[in-house]
Amino acid sequence: MLEHGGRLRAAAQRYGIALEDWLDLSTGIAPWPWPWPVADIPASAWQRLPEEDDGLEQAARDYYGCASLLPLPGSQAAIQALPRLREPGRVGVLAPCYAEHAAAWRRHGHELLELADEQVDGLIDQLDVLLLVNPNNPTGRRFDAGRLLAWHARLQARGGWLVVDEAFIDCAPGHSLLPLAGGRPGLVVLRSLGKFFGLAGARLGFAFAEPALLARLAELLGPWAVSGPTRWVAQRALADHALQGERRAALEQAGARLAALLKTHQLLTQGTALFQWLAYPRAAELHEHLARRGILVRLFDNPPSLRFGLPADEAGWARLADALGQWSTP
Repeated sequence: MLEHGGRLRAAAQRYGIALEDWLDLSTGIAPWPWPWPVADIPASAWQRLPEEDDGLEQAARDYYGCASLLPLPGSQAAIQALPRLREPGRVGVLAPCYAEHAAAWRRHGHELLELADEQVDGLIDQLDVLLLVNPNNPTGRRFDAGRLLAWHARLQARGGWLVVDEAFIDCAPGHSLLPLAGGRPGLVVLRSLGKFFGLAGARLGFAFAEPALLARLAELLGPWAVSGPTRWVAQRALADHALQGERRAALEQAGARLAALLKTHQLLTQGTALFQWLAYPRAAELHEHLARRGILVRLFDNPPSLRFGLPADEAGWARLADALGQWSTP
């Protein structure tokens, strides 16, 4: 199992700090829950097997702007399943990125090439699949849609795929490839409900691609892949356009605030509305400094770097600022 952010219980045990005393900034998930109590979920969502005509798919088509989709038990399900839908081949992964992608393709016998952006044009005709995260996790870098479509055209001409994980793009939906996903063979786009909506525990994502590929993926995942309560909550979140607009504005403001706070302490970052990424030779030391004060951020080894998520309230902002101040002036 690869290591991920959000392992708060392990941190609490390691540092001897009670679970409730931590400020968890280790994920890129919106820090505010979607405002519906569990009690609103009807009993039938728990008692009956999920049904595909309950309105979820239509709500997703309206929100994402693409009709050819498949609900998933988290986009992680597609990450693990897609490599099984192709014979072993050569897969390029734009690195660094979410580590589960490379691990899944490697696990099923594909040859992996970790590529920098500038290497793609020279090597793409040797690839069967090109995989990237847009905007990238953890660096936050964003890829131009025209460039991605040019890469897709070269891959598709040889029966290849372009797989784009758009888990963090909800705050900038104009950069998404979704309007094109259903009608272009070999273009696969993944989305997650967990990040922007703050519903990671619901475990819901979507795959967008040509219908024939989605049918193969659905057969591999089997029936009732998404639970009834998750379908109920997700349908309402996807249809609540007013709340989505409020959240998008709040996240943009919080992301800019986080970048400014880190810059104040001479920590220059790049990122998205949901997180900031700091490439830093002393990343491990700063991670330890924060952890000993009950603040968990995500540590990466290659390159040495940290990813900071968003505090949920003013107390969290003040706590982070104080800890960074102690680092800046030891």
